[in-house]
Amino acid sequence: MLELLHIENIAVIEEADIQFRPGFNALTGETGAGKSIVIDAMGAVLGGRTSRELIRTGAEKAFVGAEFSAVPADLPEFLETGVSPDEDGCLLLQREIAADGKNACRANGRPITVAQLRKIGQALLNIHGQHDGQQLLDEERHGAYLDRFGRTEEPLAAYQAAYSRLAEIQGKIRALQIDEAEKARRMDSLRFQIDELERAELIPGEDEELAQRRNLLRNGEKYLSALAGADFCLNGGDEVSGAVDRLRDAEEALGEIRTLGDDMLELWKRLGEARSEVYDLAEIIRDKRAEFDFSPAELDAVESRSDLLYRLKKKYGATVEDMLAYLEKCREELDAMEMADDTLHRLEKELSKAEKAVRTSGGALTAAREKAARALEERVQKELRDLDMRRVRFSIEILPKDPAPDGCDAVRFLMSANAGEDLRPIAKIASGGELARIMLALKNVLAEQEAVATLVFDEVDTGVSGRAAQKVAEKLAQVSRRKQVLCVTHLPQLAAMADIHFSVEKGERGGRTFTQVVQLDRERRKAELARITGGTKLTEALLESAGELLDEAEAYRKTL
Repeated sequence: MLELLHIENIAVIEEADIQFRPGFNALTGETGAGKSIVIDAMGAVLGGRTSRELIRTGAEKAFVGAEFSAVPADLPEFLETGVSPDEDGCLLLQREIAADGKNACRANGRPITVAQLRKIGQALLNIHGQHDGQQLLDEERHGAYLDRFGRTEEPLAAYQAAYSRLAEIQGKIRALQIDEAEKARRMDSLRFQIDELERAELIPGEDEELAQRRNLLRNGEKYLSALAGADFCLNGGDEVSGAVDRLRDAEEALGEIRTLGDDMLELWKRLGEARSEVYDLAEIIRDKRAEFDFSPAELDAVESRSDLLYRLKKKYGATVEDMLAYLEKCREELDAMEMADDTLHRLEKELSKAEKAVRTSGGALTAAREKAARALEERVQKELRDLDMRRVRFSIEILPKDPAPDGCDAVRFLMSANAGEDLRPIAKIASGGELARIMLALKNVLAEQEAVATLVFDEVDTGVSGRAAQKVAEKLAQVSRRKQVLCVTHLPQLAAMADIHFSVEKGERGGRTFTQVVQLDRERRKAELARITGGTKLTEALLESAGELLDEAEAYRKTL
């Protein structure tokens, strides 16, 4: 469960530490005081989307930390991310958001990515936002809710594998089923391109070698002149000695006195090494001069070949290797088109098998969903009765549809709000309050199937009042005996039912707005409940009524 939420520089919250407790935790406060900012901070530390606008004005960065206890070490998310709780089952999640948009995320001090943080967060805490009820209006989501409840991962995975194979075969067939005229044009084009590339007799890497040879041939006279000059300096001529001969003379001169001291011996040796090195250089230069054969005909041939490669590169690829790869691709496509009839016949046989596999796996998935639907109907119906919606009927309709990535079933939730009325899609008849309670019922049922230990409800009371509000409060109290519940609310019935009550209060200090989160004792709870009920003017009657509300809530909690 969530033990501590630490917030720094998030919107109007400069710094806050909120120590949550097991059971039902409620947060109340004036509109705009910062209750939703607390939820935003929770979302941020759990890997949710954030923006730099979340950072408090004037601050360079924002920071959120969340400490969880009793965290199971065997969660699949830990295996995927390499993170694990400590020996006491504690896990500390941290996220730092910089003004330049960069994030630094850690789990028990270990750096992780935002995506990994999100995976871990989803396994620890579930946030039910104030607009989540609107998701029930989107029938595309109904199938996902049913699959989540029915744990249909295995049959769904088997179906999706079969469907992917079917889609792959259908794509190959469509690629082969082009009209004959287009096919003939394409084959002619491929044959021309293959012939042009094959006639070029391309050699990998030859374009670089040609470029070097062409540069050398274009500068042939300069090249030969430079080599001749260097050769003359090193080897000399008929009447002039070169560097090699002069070094030899110097070596012989010192050779006569090399025994007169170690320094003379060292000089003589160094001269010998220098003469050997210069001699080697002279021979290399002489060989290069002899090897170079400048031919205008060769330059023309190199220019012609370079020009051919240049024209081919403009059509088929930036390098010779790219052109060879394109040639191989053309050959494969031409072979496939020439054998299209045989391939098409083979694919049609495979298609028949793939369609049968999709029908079989789709049938198994449908059966699993129908079984789950009956169980989910029963569970949601029970939850709705607890939420004072006894006359509401809830049903799940599963109709066949063409195979799609999510199955062969169209799933939608139906309801009847009043006795004697037919079942109709939720989107057409449910009011805001009914949507909120149905979503709460669904969330409670799904939470029972999951290991998530903490449920957060952000203004789940939207559109709810009176007796319905009391039932919602009682339902959250019941849930809080199995899971930790955190609830942001404007209703006194929900706030009174909480085991722990926090007030989110806005103030001003030093010309800056700030928000603080305060845990309330009984007297301050009475004042806060009176404010929620009757506004800013607190009368004795309102305070007495708030006290009675707290007494009734405490009595109810004792029955759980």
